[in-house]
Amino acid sequence: MQDENNKSVRFNAMTGDKFEKVALKLGRNKRLVFMQMVDYFYRSKKDPLDLNDELLKKELANGINRILSFIKRQESDFLLPILTDTGGQVFIAKEHTKYLKAIGHYLINDEEHTKAMINRMTSLDRAIAKTQNNLEEKALLKIRFKKILEYYISQRESFGWPVSAAKKEELQTHIRHSLENL
Repeated sequence: MQDENNKSVRFNAMTGDKFEKVALKLGRNKRLVFMQMVDYFYRSKKDPLDLNDELLKKELANGINRILSFIKRQESDFLLPILTDTGGQVFIAKEHTKYLKAIGHYLINDEEHTKAMINRMTSLDRAIAKTQNNLEEKALLKIRFKKILEYYISQRESFGWPVSAAKKEELQTHIRHSLENL
């Protein structure tokens, strides 16, 4: 069986002390920490000399720029049209409020005019009914007067020319009394 641990790396004592402190801090043995460091640099393609980690900064900056461009795109595509439309809708709502108030005033005035018109129509109905009653009474009066006149004529004719004054007086009294009862 062949030993997998056949490679070795040499470094100075100060680097060895740092390496041991890192291994103790992580709670792993030095061999495992070394293998993990190599694997990390291999996968991330980072240069260990680059202490500022420019690649990471570039990635972060690119990510931030992508997020900002996405937000700006959302703002221009959605937020600005919504704000523009909302401003127009607020203007329309204010105009509608003016119109609705005007319609409300008109309806109040119209209600008052309608009440006045109803009162006038009611008084006209009463006047028409009264006129109708008067016309009916007039027709009845004509009929009664005609009967009285006919009675007067027939009675006068029945008297003939030589009529006594008492009979004439009685006929006149009857006619006057009949006319008062009309």
